[in-house]
Amino acid sequence: QVQLVQSGGGLVQAGGSLRLSCSASGSIGRINEMGWYRQAPGKQRELVATMSSSGSTNYANSVKGRFTISRDNAKNTVYLQMNSLNSEDTAVYYCRLAQVLGAYTGAYWGQGTQVTVSS
Repeated sequence: QVQLVQSGGGLVQAGGSLRLSCSASGSIGRINEMGWYRQAPGKQRELVATMSSSGSTNYANSVKGRFTISRDNAKNTVYLQMNSLNSEDTAVYYCRLAQVLGAYTGAYWGQGTQVTVSS
């Protein structure tokens, strides 16, 4: 089993910045991808940013140029630096890890952390 523990988030004014962290522990195998998703009230969960094992990144168009995903492989930790936040970024943010361990391919989610941007 894999545990993902998130930290960061909170309340920030529009134009401000926040940094989210997500640390993985437990039965860590070959990590294929780590990333961030978010879910706003009444909306479906959506991709924010992902990083593959090779370091390639993928961002939602709405956050390109404002958010940066990074990863510390030694710590099995992924970060999301969020700048120039606006009210549309208000959501619960979840980290996700996809890995292969032996013959098992699995994906795991963090507990979620609230990000609220006040205008």
